[in-house]
Amino acid sequence: MAKSPEAFRTISEAATELGVAQHVLRFWETKFSFVRPMTRAGGRRFYRPADIAVLAAIRRLLYDEGYTIRGVQKLHRENGLGAASTVAAPRAPSRPASPVAASHETAALPAGARQRIEAALASIVTAKARLDALTAGAEAAPFAIAPGAPRSL
Repeated sequence: MAKSPEAFRTISEAATELGVAQHVLRFWETKFSFVRPMTRAGGRRFYRPADIAVLAAIRRLLYDEGYTIRGVQKLHRENGLGAASTVAAPRAPSRPASPVAASHETAALPAGARQRIEAALASIVTAKARLDALTAGAEAAPFAIAPGAPRSL
C-alpha cells in the first residue's frame, strides 16, 4: 500500500524517492543547517513533505544545476530557506553554447586583449605541433643511438 503524499517518510523512503543514498541525506544534514528531519526515540528520522521538497531542491541544485555545497549554503544565506526550494532561474552556462555566442562574448574584451589571446593561442598551437613532431620521431625509433654518442648505459 502506498503512503499518502502528506505522510512522513523514513530515511530509506526519502532516499529512494530522491534517488540518493541514505548516507547522502545524513551528510546533507551536517552541511545544511536548515535540513532538520523530525527524530523519534532511538534517533529514527522522519521527513515531512516540506523536508522532502527542500531535499529535492538541494539535490537539483547540486546534481542538475552544478552548484557546490558552499554555493547552496550561500544561496540559503542570501535568500532564505525558501530559496533552496524555489530557485527556478537557470544558471548561465560556463561556456558559450555556439560560435555566435562566443563572438558576442569576445566583443566585450578590452582593447588589445583579443590580439594577445590570439597570439598566445597561435604560440600554443605551434608548440603542440613541435611536440607532436618530436614524439612521432621518438615513437618510430625509441632506442636509436645518435652517431658518436657513448654506447654504455
